[in-house]
Amino acid sequence: MKNLRSAFTMLEVIFVLVLIGILSVLMIPRFGRDSLSEAAVQVASHIRYTQHLAMTDDRYTPTTALSNETDSAQNVQYWYLGRWQIKFSTASSTTSYSIMADTSRSNYDGNPNATLPGYSEVAQDPLEKDKYLIGVVNGSFDSGKSDHINTKLDLGKTYNISAFSITGGGTGSTANRIIFDHLGKVYRGDTKKTNTSCIKNPVDKIANSNIGIKLCRNVCTSPLTSINNADERLIVVHPQTGFVEVFFDIGDHT
Repeated sequence: MKNLRSAFTMLEVIFVLVLIGILSVLMIPRFGRDSLSEAAVQVASHIRYTQHLAMTDDRYTPTTALSNETDSAQNVQYWYLGRWQIKFSTASSTTSYSIMADTSRSNYDGNPNATLPGYSEVAQDPLEKDKYLIGVVNGSFDSGKSDHINTKLDLGKTYNISAFSITGGGTGSTANRIIFDHLGKVYRGDTKKTNTSCIKNPVDKIANSNIGIKLCRNVCTSPLTSINNADERLIVVHPQTGFVEVFFDIGDHT
């Protein structure tokens, strides 16, 4: 008799939950749609997916070995800058984000580099295999072409989100990046190696307080850790575990 596995692993369960979350965004009825809430749910699902990628794709590289022929020993020692992250941006006059993991091939420049077909530092969309999880055209991604861009990650164009804010983490960093390690722990810091504020070592910039991501239809009003009007939604990422919550109602706060 064949020895059949009778249980799912924890990572498999997490992956299924992430896919259900992403699919739920796509299946929300379009009648009287609440685009602001849709955007918040999508971002929360993609934060969970970023954590899933980090837990299944351990980026640790020992400094005594080279991961590929283009690496240098100097670059390899900065392996922790190559962890999976969700990066928010206001480039191209819109609010967008991407899911990426930098590599020493690009000297850890913090950009979503890609040469397609070939290698890419941007996560492939699990629902559309010809798309990648980046919202706007970027010169370092596929030479600035738009063929593989997923416009759902362009929050300005798709959901009419005009502004965002990221606060908290207790790391002293103001970077618009949320990063995960192979244990799913949360970091907030800069992953561009040449920036003075970049993460300095494998445990630098680990979050010790909630990180709040506020999405706003107009401007994000203070305090930035609470929903102050109907044109704001708040996503909270908890330290250590990376647990993600979405708040929809005025008065909700971190």
